[in-house]
Amino acid sequence: MAEKKLEEINGIGPATAEKLREAGYTDLMSIAIESPRNLAEVCEIGESTAAKIINAAKEAVDIGGFETGDEIMERRRGVRRLTTGSKAMDDLIGGGLESQAITELYGEFGCGKTQICHQAAVNVALPEDKGGLNGDAVIIDTENTFRPERIAQMATAMDLDPADTLKKIHVARAYNSAHQMLLVEKASELAKEKKVKLLIVDSLTAHFRAEYVGRGSLAERQQALNTHMHALLRFGDLNNCVILCTNQVSAKPDAFFGDPTRPIGGHIVGHTATYRVYLRKSKAGKRIARLVDSPSLPEAECVITVSEEGIRD
Repeated sequence: MAEKKLEEINGIGPATAEKLREAGYTDLMSIAIESPRNLAEVCEIGESTAAKIINAAKEAVDIGGFETGDEIMERRRGVRRLTTGSKAMDDLIGGGLESQAITELYGEFGCGKTQICHQAAVNVALPEDKGGLNGDAVIIDTENTFRPERIAQMATAMDLDPADTLKKIHVARAYNSAHQMLLVEKASELAKEKKVKLLIVDSLTAHFRAEYVGRGSLAERQQALNTHMHALLRFGDLNNCVILCTNQVSAKPDAFFGDPTRPIGGHIVGHTATYRVYLRKSKAGKRIARLVDSPSLPEAECVITVSEEGIRD
């Protein structure tokens, strides 16, 4: 049933099918998990028509009903893990960066967020028996922090060819929040040609923070962030891909005890991210990683090092 063409679905004629394909909805799964409002806007059709198309697509790919726990357990066997380069950090987050999930790294500048992203982009090309996913990485760079020289350093330290490693990393600079959101759609197009197994957004909130200033624009910012994060989750689901985001922090005005920082994005980012890891600096190149939120793991900490070779225990 999942092999059906768009035109074979009830409610989709040749003209609508063409509009759907142009908008990037090339398979039934991508339609089945979309909202009627989004589909109606993109394809210039009524919301009721969009809802009918979505329901027909759900029936064709057999999603949308209740499942038993053992069925979900069986489906989760397809989830993959990507090593961070540090066994201690892998253990902290349940065996590595999880596919079909968003892992958020947050902390102040210089705490190692971008370094972990660079290391993950190198590691994803490794075979699965060495902790990789044998795939390509896509990086949405919002703060001009990507450095190919650093990738080459890390690849050399792992006995990989730097030129081959760089060819498997696809980088796009995002110049504003709207462009950043558009690049997730572009990544979906790239994923049809390449085996994309890692999508990095570094950083998730920088543009949103700069563009939506003041309390008056807070609701609009949160709505845009919510749309963006759900697009990332959808990309991860469709491609069985790891989503790795970095986030900035702001000082708590009333924080008298502990570390006076909190991640940007409020509850929208907090609820949508599957794993939240707080990074802070320590002495001699060491960093402390604290798992703050996870659906299945307790809060815990580990120590990693950021060296010339990359992320290590």
